Amino acid sequence: MKTKFIMAAFALSISLWSHAQKNTKSEQFKVSGSCEMCKSRIEQIALDFHVHAAKWEKATQTLAITYDSTKTNGQKVRQALADAGHDNEEFRAPEKAYDKLPACCRYNRSGTPGDATTALSIMGVVLEESTKGKLSPLSNATIKNLKTHEQVISDSAGTFAMNGDTPTQIAVTYSGFNSDTIEVGEGQMISIVLKRSASGTLDEVIVTSRSRSSYVSSLSVLNKLNLTAGELTKAACCNLSESFETTPSVDVSYSDAVTGVKQIQLLGLSGNYTQLLTENVPEIKGLAAHYGMTYVPGPWLEGIQLTKGVGSVVNGYESIAGQINLEEKKPDNSESLFINAYANTMGRLEANINTAHKLNNKWTVGLLAHGNYSDRKVDMNSDGFLDIPTGSQWNLINRWKYLDNNGWIIQFALKAMNDQRYAGQMNFDRTTDRNTTNAYGVGVHGQQYSFTSKIGYIFPQHKYKSLGLILSAGRYTNDAYYGLSDYNGKQHTIYGNLIYQSIIGNTNHKFKTGFSFANENYDEKFNTQVFKRNEIIPGSFFEYTYTPDEKLTLLAGIRADFHNLYGVITTPRAHIKYDFTPKTNLRLSGGSGFRVNNIFAENVGVFVSSRNYEILAPSSSYGYGLNPEKAWNYGLNFTHNFRLNNRSGAFAFDMYRTSFQNQTVADMDADAQTISFYNLNGKSFANSIQAEVNYELFKNFDARMAYRWLDVKTTYKTGLMEKPFVARHRAFINLQYETPNEWTFDYTTQWLSKKRIPATGGNPVDLQMPAYSPAYIQMAAQVSKKLGNKWDVYVGGENLTNFVQEHRIIDAQNPFGPYFDGSLTWGPVVGRMIYVGMRWRLSGE
Repeated sequence: MKTKFIMAAFALSISLWSHAQKNTKSEQFKVSGSCEMCKSRIEQIALDFHVHAAKWEKATQTLAITYDSTKTNGQKVRQALADAGHDNEEFRAPEKAYDKLPACCRYNRSGTPGDATTALSIMGVVLEESTKGKLSPLSNATIKNLKTHEQVISDSAGTFAMNGDTPTQIAVTYSGFNSDTIEVGEGQMISIVLKRSASGTLDEVIVTSRSRSSYVSSLSVLNKLNLTAGELTKAACCNLSESFETTPSVDVSYSDAVTGVKQIQLLGLSGNYTQLLTENVPEIKGLAAHYGMTYVPGPWLEGIQLTKGVGSVVNGYESIAGQINLEEKKPDNSESLFINAYANTMGRLEANINTAHKLNNKWTVGLLAHGNYSDRKVDMNSDGFLDIPTGSQWNLINRWKYLDNNGWIIQFALKAMNDQRYAGQMNFDRTTDRNTTNAYGVGVHGQQYSFTSKIGYIFPQHKYKSLGLILSAGRYTNDAYYGLSDYNGKQHTIYGNLIYQSIIGNTNHKFKTGFSFANENYDEKFNTQVFKRNEIIPGSFFEYTYTPDEKLTLLAGIRADFHNLYGVITTPRAHIKYDFTPKTNLRLSGGSGFRVNNIFAENVGVFVSSRNYEILAPSSSYGYGLNPEKAWNYGLNFTHNFRLNNRSGAFAFDMYRTSFQNQTVADMDADAQTISFYNLNGKSFANSIQAEVNYELFKNFDARMAYRWLDVKTTYKTGLMEKPFVARHRAFINLQYETPNEWTFDYTTQWLSKKRIPATGGNPVDLQMPAYSPAYIQMAAQVSKKLGNKWDVYVGGENLTNFVQEHRIIDAQNPFGPYFDGSLTWGPVVGRMIYVGMRWRLSGE
C-alpha cells in the first residue's frame, strides 16, 4: 500500500512538472533605459508581475524574461514597464511617467524604443564631501559639455544627465568656486566629489562647494529645517538648549533668575509644546523635559531636524507647535577620535571625548563622553545671588551598530547621566544651610539612565518595503530643593514602536503603519503633597503619501491611542506640498496634538519664589486633577531657492496658528503671591508669522536675516491677555565669513520687542515690576581657525552688549519673605561672557 502511494505521488509530481514546463515561456524584447538604476527598476517590475527570471542588458537595451503563461504574459509586463516610464517595443511611456524618472534614467526618446544608441550618454552624480568624509548630494551644480555647449543643473538628488558623443570634456561649476574639466569616456557613470579647494586637490576634478548650514529640505512634505554640524559650530553650543542661538525660528531664554536653565519657544509657545525626539525616540519628555535640554551636549550632535507645526503621526500624538529630532553621532560615520575642550570667563569648564571603532565588516562601536564643572561664584549685579549655578555633570553613551548587505540594520545604545547644580545666595553653604533660613539655596540633582534599540529590515527585492522596531526604557530622578521647599520626582518609561512601510501598487502610493506602546509612571512629591499617575497607552497609526505627479505630494495620517486615564485619543494630521518649480515650494499643514501637562516640572522657575502652588477646581482624582491639553495647529510655508549674481540664496515665509481646545493655564496674574493652575475656560491661541532670507552677499560671506511677529493670548481669570514673557516682534541677523586660509567669522544680533510681565500690583510699591519690559538688543560673535586637518581653535563672546535684566529678583534681600520672586525673568541674567575652545579630530578609515 505504501509503495503504491509513493508511486502515485511520483506520477503526480511528474505530471505537474510536465504541465508547468508546458506553460513556461521565454521571450525577449527591447526596453529603453540608460543606467544601473534603470536595470534594477526594469527587472524588479518584471519580477513583480510573476516573472520567474528577468535580465536586462544595457548594451543591447534588451529584456529577457521567463514566466508561467497561466499567471502572466509579456504584454502585461511591457504595459507595466511603460507605466513606470520605460518605452518598449509595444507601449510608449506616458509623459508624466517619463518625467518622474531620475535625471540619470531619462533616455533619449527621439529614436526607436529600446535602441541602445538613444540612451543618454553622459550621466553622473555630484556629491559634496564634509570635513568628516561624509558624502551628500549637491543640487544646483552646473555641468557643461564643452564640445556641444549643452548645460544642465544637478537635481535635488545631485544627479544629472545630458546627450553628447563620447569621449568629451565636461566642466563642473558651483557658486563662488573655481571650475575645472573632466574627461568622460564611453558608458561612464560619473561620480564627482566636491570639496573645498583649500583641503586638497581631487583626482578627477577640482571643484569646491559651500552648502548652507541651515536649510529647509525641498524634498520633505513637512516644513523641516535641517541644522547641520556646520550650523552647530557657529557658536560654542555647549548643550542642546544653546544649539538654537543662530536660528531665528526658535527663541532661547532663561527660565528664572537663579538656576541658569535655558528654555526654548517655538511659534510663540514654550518648548513643552514641541515634541523632542532622539533619532525618532521620545527620550526627553515628562519630568525630564525642563532640564533635559541641558543633558544633551552639543558636540554629540551631527544634526538637528526642526519641524514646524504638527509632525508625523508615526512618532506619537504630542507634537503641537513642532517637533525637534536630534541626530547623535553614529559609530559608523564618526571620527575615530574627537576631543573638544571649552572654558569661559564665568569659570565653566567642559570636555568631550568621542570615539568610534570598526570591529569588522558589520559591527561598529562608539563611546561619547562628556563632563563639565563650575565652582566659581559670580554675582555681577551685587544682589547677593549667584548669576549662574556651580556644580558638575558627566554624561556617557555607548553605541553599537550592525549593518549587513542583506537588509538588516541593528542599533542599540546605553546612556547614563548625572547632573548636580547649586545656586542661591553667595553665602549659602549646602552642608549646613539646607532647610534653614540661614541663607537661601537651590540644589538640583538629576540622574537619567536609558536603553534604546532600533532594529530595521529593508526587503532586498523590494527596496520600498521595510520593517522597523524601536524599543526603549528609561529612568529619571530629580531630587531638588528651593529654599525651604523640596521637590522629588521619579519617572519610569517603557516605549515601543513597530513601523511597516510599503507601497500600494506603485511608488505613487506609499504608506506607513504600525503599533506603539508606552508605559509612563510618575511619582512626584512637592513638600508634603504627593502626585502619582501611571499612564498606559497602546496605539496604532496609518500614514499615506500620494504623489500623483512630480509637483504635488499629499500626506495624510491618523492615529488612535487608548489612554488608560483619558480614554481614546484620535489624532488626525495632513500635509500638502506643491512644487511650482523644483526650487519653489508651497506647504500646507493641519492637525491636532494631545499632551498631559506636568505642572511642577514645566514651571520649575516658579519654585524660585515664595509663591504658593494652587490647583483650582480639580476634575479628577488622578494626576493633578486637570484635563489633558489638546490643540489644533494650521500652517503655511513658502520656500523659494534662487540664484542672484551667480550666488545662491533662499527665501522662506511661514504662517502658523495654534488654537487650544483645552489647556492647563498657569496663572501668575490673579495673585502676585500665588501661581494657580486650572483648565482653560475661553480662548487660547498663538499666531506666528515669519519671513527669512539667506543669501551669499559676496564670495564666502553668508547673511541670514529674519523678522517674526507673534500674537499669543490666553484667557485667564481676569480675561483674555497676552502670554507673559513673549516678544511680539523679533528681528534677527546672522553673518558668516570664511577666508581662503580657513578663518571663520560668525556674528549674530537680534532685537526683541517689549514683553508682558505678570501683574505685581499686590506687592508693596517698591517691590512691583512694570507691566512691560523694555525692548533690547543682544549680540554674539565667534572666530574660529582650522589648523590643518585635525585642529580647530575658537574664541567667542555672548551677550556682547552686556545687557542684563535689572532687579530680576524681587525682594532679593528677604528670600524667605512673602514677596520674594525670582521667576519673573524677561531678559538675560548673565552679562558679557567670553569663551575659548579647541577641537581635535582623528578621522576613521
